[in-house]
Amino acid sequence: MIKYYMTLGSELVERNAFEPGVWVYVQNPSEEEIALVCNTVKVDADLIRPALDEEERPRIETDNGQTLVIVDIPTIEDDDGENVFTTIPLGIIYTKEAVITVCLKESPILNDFISGRVKSFLTQFKSRFILQILFKNATLYLSYLRSIEKRSTKLEHDLQKSMRNKELTQLLKLEKSLVYFSTSLKSNETVLEKMLKFEAIKRFEEDQELLDDVIIENRQAIEMTNIYSNILSSTMDAFASIISNNLNIVMKSLTIITIAMSVPTVISGLYGMNVPNGLENNPLGFVYILVGTVILSVAITLFLFRNRRL
Repeated sequence: MIKYYMTLGSELVERNAFEPGVWVYVQNPSEEEIALVCNTVKVDADLIRPALDEEERPRIETDNGQTLVIVDIPTIEDDDGENVFTTIPLGIIYTKEAVITVCLKESPILNDFISGRVKSFLTQFKSRFILQILFKNATLYLSYLRSIEKRSTKLEHDLQKSMRNKELTQLLKLEKSLVYFSTSLKSNETVLEKMLKFEAIKRFEEDQELLDDVIIENRQAIEMTNIYSNILSSTMDAFASIISNNLNIVMKSLTIITIAMSVPTVISGLYGMNVPNGLENNPLGFVYILVGTVILSVAITLFLFRNRRL
């Protein structure tokens, strides 16, 4: 999919064709669409395809006056009916006439610009527009991290009342998401630090302050990721021990019940043998044996209770 947007006045307007100063929005393009962008914007296809590779790492490079910035952006995927957090690459191509964004999937970052939720941006101010995209990316990481923290807190409460593996599996998925976030944020930080010295993207003086804000937000996201990852790892270890301890308690209780219930079995076995016991001709002999068995079983159970064996 290819769309063209341009800021006219204070509004973002979709255009029908390419013209200087537009934002070229490219999402999961076909080979024909890649060729169309290359011919229209006069951009090298090798700058577009890397952003379509999910394994592509963040980097910044320039060639023939065209600059490619690749960063990892957070996204949500469905995994067996559950939302899991991961990252995908976003390519931003800076040319003399336009800014091109290339991504495999629809992203809330770019949707905020399209829907008008981002104020004070102009597609004609290309370097500032790129920095605003990077700033939105850092803030989206922070938003998703808060969602992970809330979800992990809820799972902790559920684990206190459960001995199932389902909650631990969900915590494991969250921990996996944090690993993805940590790796991507650190790679993004490297790209941002290179942009401080990168002269290919010309910036106004106020853009320097925006870039500093982007770096600060990204570092804050890194710190939050590390904190949540450490907390989640400790929580998983603690609750794994709790679940194991609960299982041991259940097994101990079942063992004690088995011991208490074995008493009637032993007595009935002895009573059923051909051994004289003085109760053969007593019509209440069975009642005596039954009452004695119950009393002995209760006595053993009380003994185990009082000695905190149960």
